[in-house]
Amino acid sequence: MKTLLRQYADRYETAGFISGDPSWFMHQVQGRYNRETLAFVASCLSYGSRKQFLPKIQQLLDCSGGDFHEWVSKGEFERDIPATGQCFYRLYSYEKMNAFLRMLRQLLNDYDSLGDYAAHSVEHCHDGSSDVLAILDAVSDYFWSRGLTGIVPKPRTSLCKRPVMFLRWMVRDGSPVDLGLWTEFVDKRNLYIPMDTHVFQMSQRLGLLQQNSASWKSVELLRNQMLEVFPDDPSRGDFALFGYDVSDDRKGEND
Repeated sequence: MKTLLRQYADRYETAGFISGDPSWFMHQVQGRYNRETLAFVASCLSYGSRKQFLPKIQQLLDCSGGDFHEWVSKGEFERDIPATGQCFYRLYSYEKMNAFLRMLRQLLNDYDSLGDYAAHSVEHCHDGSSDVLAILDAVSDYFWSRGLTGIVPKPRTSLCKRPVMFLRWMVRDGSPVDLGLWTEFVDKRNLYIPMDTHVFQMSQRLGLLQQNSASWKSVELLRNQMLEVFPDDPSRGDFALFGYDVSDDRKGEND
């Protein structure tokens, strides 16, 4: 199984992976700040059907004209995302998206960038949490403490898939997909696998997880399993599971 997962990771962690994936957007802009900010917002919108949420991310990128960090930090989004009750995407109204972008603007103005805020969070973490958990806690707490729930899920009380995916994008280096912008203050050995119901069920099928339902404990256990396969880079298992799933689907079609 270890050999098979490594082979799938090698096969599917390629530049072609980003086509049709939300990670595609962060590769369409230039500069660290632009990439961080766009990647974060893209991750927050990445739930439900890709056919539905990818166009919404594209809409925001188009509104920004490619300078996404400035579009947020200077409040230029106010003209494009007014605080109205009209639906933006599923549970997110324009009003909720406006509030989210306003809070993100405040964070960027206070700390210059998400990377600087993340580094500050790691530096000032004194409860024994890993660098990854410190950032997941700090980023979610920033929005939840200001009354905005749901858009940035919390670790421990949820699967926290989207923030975990965002950290994979930011931390893993030497990848044609992930950016590796935060390697200087986050150890990629502490990263988790982005988990949803599908990933959980596939992990059960492979015998990687024995639990009956998905929880944050499942996220921790899957990371530990992937450390056995990829000791220095457990979140590379995300590509391995993707590859296994694609290959399994093709096998089913052939059967």
